[in-house]
Amino acid sequence: MAINLTKGSTIELTKSNGSALEHICVGLNWGSIQVKSFFGLLTSNRDVDLDGSAAIFDHDRKLLDTVYFKNLKSKDGAIRHSGDDLTGDAEGDDQKDNEVITIDLRLLNPNARTIVLFLNSYQKQDFADIPYSKVKIYEGTIHKVDDVLASFNLSADKEFAGYVSMVMGKFIKEGAGWHFKAIGEPIRSTRVFDSVEEIQRKFLV
Repeated sequence: MAINLTKGSTIELTKSNGSALEHICVGLNWGSIQVKSFFGLLTSNRDVDLDGSAAIFDHDRKLLDTVYFKNLKSKDGAIRHSGDDLTGDAEGDDQKDNEVITIDLRLLNPNARTIVLFLNSYQKQDFADIPYSKVKIYEGTIHKVDDVLASFNLSADKEFAGYVSMVMGKFIKEGAGWHFKAIGEPIRSTRVFDSVEEIQRKFLV
């Protein structure tokens, strides 16, 4: 059964039989903004372009790589991005991912210690106006979900109002295993690499 994560909560990346996960997916799902016009009688959808990214750091907080909409595969081939979704769900939550980041822990650079997931609103749209944005962590592929390990509703908190970027969470290596920590905090940076620098300063252990 999937765990509904809250800020600061963690899950171990293990299968139901206790063995370590090797391949995981991070699915991102969000909605477009409904706009009313003509005295509230007409409704149209405004596209929402959220950009999910993953930044990989070593034990000294040095940036090893960043996977995002202009760099869809890490240098080691371990992390891949499904591609940029420019619109969001126009007809309400369809329960399908708009973007997926896949991680093969077997292929990761051996110096990788932390993988931080973050979101930027490309058009600088306030998170308070976006009806929902969610993340789920699961076993499977981009096209098939085998087992949802955890889910995290990112936009449910009022503190996201006034922000266009947020840190979703991070994968942390401890010994031979990995765990995921939910963060869900807004950040002031608005562009991908400005966000990476802010993450280096504030969100690495």
